[in-house]
Amino acid sequence: MLKPIEVARSIVNTLEDKKGENILLMDIQDIATFTDYFILCSGSSERMIESLADAVLENVKKEFQMIGKKEGYAQGGWVLVDLGDVIVHLFSPEQREYYRLEELWSQGKILLRLQ
Repeated sequence: MLKPIEVARSIVNTLEDKKGENILLMDIQDIATFTDYFILCSGSSERMIESLADAVLENVKKEFQMIGKKEGYAQGGWVLVDLGDVIVHLFSPEQREYYRLEELWSQGKILLRLQ
């Protein structure tokens, strides 16, 4: 059976390969009912955010035969990729600072932080 943590780690590797910035993997199983893991990542431009989202979707389709759902627009500075047990948040640095999800979900366990 496919473990959500394996999917999350694969996504983190993809984001790192594509030069995503300030990547954070957070376990929120104990505090949220709608998902197990959050991955937060910043992109330096709209094009980069879009490219990161596409790379995540391609990766999970190829590796795990999963179809993700992309929401939001890079122009708005926040794109979300919903994979059920794993939710990926791709931000512009400004939007990430504004929404501060790390603080909002601070009771979650940080499993990995890549600067």
